[in-house]
Amino acid sequence: MTVPTTALITHADCLNHIMPDGHPEQVARLQHVLDALADKPLMRVEAPLATEAEVLRAHPQAHLDRLRASLPRKGLAPLDPDTWMSPASLNAALRGVGGAVRAVDMVMAGEARNAFVATRPPGHHAEEQMPMGFCLLGTVAIAAKHALEHYGLDRVAIVDFDVHHGNGTQDLVQNDERILFCSTHQMPLFPGTGDPSETGIAGNVVNVALSGGAGSAAFRRALETQVLPAVDAFAPQLILISAGFDAHQDDPLAELNLTDDDFGWVTHAICALAATHASGRVVSCLEGGYDLSALACASAIHVDALMAADA
Repeated sequence: MTVPTTALITHADCLNHIMPDGHPEQVARLQHVLDALADKPLMRVEAPLATEAEVLRAHPQAHLDRLRASLPRKGLAPLDPDTWMSPASLNAALRGVGGAVRAVDMVMAGEARNAFVATRPPGHHAEEQMPMGFCLLGTVAIAAKHALEHYGLDRVAIVDFDVHHGNGTQDLVQNDERILFCSTHQMPLFPGTGDPSETGIAGNVVNVALSGGAGSAAFRRALETQVLPAVDAFAPQLILISAGFDAHQDDPLAELNLTDDDFGWVTHAICALAATHASGRVVSCLEGGYDLSALACASAIHVDALMAADA
């Protein structure tokens, strides 16, 4: 029997992050993803809680202190009209960060070739000092900084194909030329950032804005002409993915028209670059995706592509 070399990292704490009734970032999102992956031969790992030191790689102490102070003892507490906390929310976010850090450790140690971190809340909208867009902590950015500082890497790339621009990730990495951040996203759309003119401190930010209604052809063209060449030229030693599945044609929060196959295609393309430059090392973290059926199907296809890269 073949030993699985794709790790699935998650934790039940992430099912205890409760949102108001009708909120799109609901508990069922993660449950649908986990159900879709239940029968796959994956290396299953519990996400540890991130340490304070790990969080502080990207956020100041004041940000973490404000989150702790905002945590309700019972019920729900709004941080803004979209972003809420319940008593277990900070633990859930810390599991996400801890899971991403553990995934980096596993792929760097050769314990897994790649990994999918299936946690919630998502992270790519959390700015240095501001939670927003359902996000509390900058999960992928923290994982990138951990890889650079703990393993002494020189180049880490982040590819974000969520339909919403990863403003938080950009905020946290744009001044670090060791990190390349590439995002495809619908524009105009929340959060209103991600114009192609935003290029970072050293051309290390690549934003590709897609118009509402764009589908597979425009998405694949954006990857083939802008994102993938930028990653290839950067020659990263590790690739991180912000895997949002809300660019799917069935998603209720946006107007792009990607199909299930597009998520498999982009994952294969990223894994091919990782095989060339990074010994296959890829860590993918769940971001958005709000139609439950589409989220489950696209996540499964994404993980199938990660598993295929092991062969």
